[in-house]
Amino acid sequence: MTAQTVAGADLDVLATAEAWRKAGRDVAIATVVETWGSAPRPVGSHLVVDGEGNFEGSVSGGCVEGAVVGEAIDVIAAGKAKMLEFGVADETAWRVGLSCGGRIRVYVEKLA
Repeated sequence: MTAQTVAGADLDVLATAEAWRKAGRDVAIATVVETWGSAPRPVGSHLVVDGEGNFEGSVSGGCVEGAVVGEAIDVIAAGKAKMLEFGVADETAWRVGLSCGGRIRVYVEKLA
């Protein structure tokens, strides 16, 4: 996947967030803000989530993605942004979607 493809996919996710808001849905957006080591998605990657748990985009994969969706639903309900950090040792990395022991930080905020 090229950087151009990634950028195009992220623009689609942002367009989805805008469309969902216009449709009256409560929406949160999660953004990869920092990575260390090997990470499945680059800084700037987005995941948009609505109040019912529907989502589009990606910030990581595996169990991390599910955890971010759950946190985004909490952010929508509380209206307060969160900074999340995920990182694992190499021996458990495959189970949670960080295949080479990388770490990521994801900022989750409710869209107004």
